[in-house]
Amino acid sequence: MTITYEWRGDFDNTALNALHADGFGHPVARSDWRERLERHSLGWVCAREDDGSLIGFVNVAWDGGVHAFVLDTVVAQHRRAKGVGAALVATAAHEARAAQCEWLHVDFEEHLRSFYFDACGFKETAAGLIAL
Repeated sequence: MTITYEWRGDFDNTALNALHADGFGHPVARSDWRERLERHSLGWVCAREDDGSLIGFVNVAWDGGVHAFVLDTVVAQHRRAKGVGAALVATAAHEARAAQCEWLHVDFEEHLRSFYFDACGFKETAAGLIAL
């Protein structure tokens, strides 16, 4: 089965909410992803199977300048560990670079360290965080 990756790909909120719930293990929400992404994002990447089903997604928020931020990287559980997540992030990095961004940031939970550092090529850096 072929998987396609599309920058600023079309999606509907229902499909993205279902993917998010499947990937992060929470109940299906009713988030208005379209409004959120159009308002705050440089772009996003959608991964689809041949039948058109949405199996992966990553959001690329930005500061309007040279910094972009990877958020909400999610892959359907039945497609994990097959390179989909790394391909999503690689597409996001390519498109952020094409938009003249100089930096692509990510923060993540400890269990995702190997994914972001080893599979995606991020480098460890000093950073700060305030829990609000």
